[in-house]
This record gives sequence, C-alpha cells and structure tokens, in this order.
Amino acid sequence: QVQLVESGGGLVQAGGSLRLSCAASGSIFSIAGMGWYRQAPGKQRELVATITSGGSTNYADSVKGRFTISRDNAKNTVYLRMNSLKPEDTAVYYCSAAVQVGPISPGMDYWGKGTLVTVSS
Repeated sequence: QVQLVESGGGLVQAGGSLRLSCAASGSIFSIAGMGWYRQAPGKQRELVATITSGGSTNYADSVKGRFTISRDNAKNTVYLRMNSLKPEDTAVYYCSAAVQVGPISPGMDYWGKGTLVTVSS
C-alpha cells in the first residue's frame, strides 16, 4: 500500500508565505508525476501545479509567479512553496502521485487526505 501525507498548512495573513510538503511511503517502485490540487468550500477540486520525475512543471494561471512546485526524488517528497498568498487561495490542498509498486505494475494515482490553508484578509 502507498500513503501520501501532507503537512505545512495553516493560517496566514494575505501576502504571507507557506510551504507545503507531501511525503509518499509504502510499496513504491517509482513515482512519475506528482502534483498539488486544491478544493475551496463549495467549489470543485482544481489543479494547482504538477511536476514530472524529470522536473518539468505546470501551473494553474491563478498561481503562476507566486507558487513553486519542487520534488526530492530520493525522499519521494513533493513541495509547494506559496508566496504572496491571497484570501482566494484558501482551500484544502491535496497532493497526488502516480506510483508504480513494481517494475511491471501499471502506474496508479494516489492521494493524500489534504491540509487546510487559510489566508486571512
């Protein structure tokens, strides 16, 4: 089994910064893409940022220039540095990883349980 555990959420004032972490553990052979998603109250879950195993990144337009995704492949960990936070960034942030549990196993998407980020105005 594979577990993803997020950390680093909390309450911050507008304009502030936070860094989220997500560590994957368990029966992991390899991890391809990793990403961060968020879900605000009353809204659908949306993509925030993704990163491939080679380090290529993709961002939602709403966070470009403010958020930075990175990963440590040796630690099976993905990070999200969030700067210049806005009240509209308030949401539960989830990490996701495409994991192979064996050399011939297909990749499967796993999700963490989420961490709450609240940005006050």
